[in-house]
Amino acid sequence: MDETSTEANYRVTADELRQFIERYERLEQEKKDLAEHQKEVMAEAKARGYDTKVMRKIIALRKRDKDDIAEEEAVLELYKEALGMA
Repeated sequence: MDETSTEANYRVTADELRQFIERYERLEQEKKDLAEHQKEVMAEAKARGYDTKVMRKIIALRKRDKDDIAEEEAVLELYKEALGMA
């Protein structure tokens, strides 16, 4: 390869690399903006009297498989009974 060919390849690679980095940075900013919106939603819910700690647990549960939840709850009940908490 001659010097101009290598230089052209480098330029294209540098431009492509810059595009990937800038896309990633934009996504990071969008993620930050979304997190801020989520905080605002929770602050609004809290102001209306909702327990945001419980809301977060419900949100986490809704992401999980129903069978996994049922199994975990069954084990939790078993452990609570064993400790005299049920």
